[in-house]
Amino acid sequence: MKKIKITLVKSPIDRSERQKLTVQALGLNKTNSSREVEATPQILGMVRKLTHLLKVEEVK
Repeated sequence: MKKIKITLVKSPIDRSERQKLTVQALGLNKTNSSREVEATPQILGMVRKLTHLLKVEEVK
């Protein structure tokens, strides 16, 4: 399974509660925090909903 690196580049302040909870579910706490996760369909769906807040890179 592929891995991706997700980085929170914008703050979730002033976003809907649902988007804030999705950021938490991805394990991102502060701006510029990043995490490497498996690219499962569930994770990719969460990332797709937060493209305006995240930077996504493929890990080799």
